[in-house]
Amino acid sequence: MTTAPVPLQVTTSAAAISGGETAAFWVIGTIVVLAALGVVFSKKAVHSAMMMATVMIGLAVFYGINEAPFLMVVQIVVYTGAVLMLFLFVLMLIGVSSADSLVETIKGQRLLTAVIALCFLGALALGLTRISTDGPVGLAAGEAAAGGNISWIATEVIYRYVIAFEATAALLITAVLGALVLAHSVRIGKRPSQRETARDRIRGDHPTPLPGPGTYARHNAIDMPALLPDGTVAKLSLNPVLTARDPEHQSDVPQDVRMTVAAPEPGGGADSAASKERGGAPDDSEQSAVATDRAERPAGEPGDAEAGR
Repeated sequence: MTTAPVPLQVTTSAAAISGGETAAFWVIGTIVVLAALGVVFSKKAVHSAMMMATVMIGLAVFYGINEAPFLMVVQIVVYTGAVLMLFLFVLMLIGVSSADSLVETIKGQRLLTAVIALCFLGALALGLTRISTDGPVGLAAGEAAAGGNISWIATEVIYRYVIAFEATAALLITAVLGALVLAHSVRIGKRPSQRETARDRIRGDHPTPLPGPGTYARHNAIDMPALLPDGTVAKLSLNPVLTARDPEHQSDVPQDVRMTVAAPEPGGGADSAASKERGGAPDDSEQSAVATDRAERPAGEPGDAEAGR
């Protein structure tokens, strides 16, 4: 048994909009307009995404004011909570400070985009000029005839606006494909195979990977050079770009590395170097190790320090 489509019943009322609704419209409308301008003029993508979240939340409030609770919940849960948060996750993964590519993947795409935008604006202006109303319109009559807000929206979408619904779905799919095309980068040369990559690496000066930054160092940062087992700095562990930008990395041993790496005193070993770094006072582990060594050592046997001499 199929349900017949319920025609849209528009009720015209001469009553004016309430003062609270008017105040909410102007306050939230101003915030939404400013946030929309922030989306366009923000220099950082993360800021634009946050401004877009403000716009979507404002639209959800407008839906609630206009007695459309289903659209309000969908606007918050689907668009703000799912789609926009996905955008933020992608921005956090790929980085927010990368330079934009100035290479135009499709030739003439800017002119084509401008023509399509002008056509869309013309159609929008034509539709707005044909709208005429003589008072506020509510949704109570349509909801009462269809049996609720959700049932009424589903009936209108499936029966009356099915062509517009399918066109919107096709538009979203086209937008996804367009994003894939725009994000595609053209490879200049031939992509090397795994065999060619391995052969070029073996023929090079460094068959093995270069030492990673922060190895045997106090700070695990990309601009901190690695230290070799003898305490010297591994120059190849730093990116040449960082070395060229920061004059501090041009020296063989940075100042903080000189303070960190202390040469062991004769007879002291690594424990003496660690004690010197702490100010000369041995910690509890060193004291317990010395006491255990003395207790387990047979009488007359020299210790580690005496054996070293």
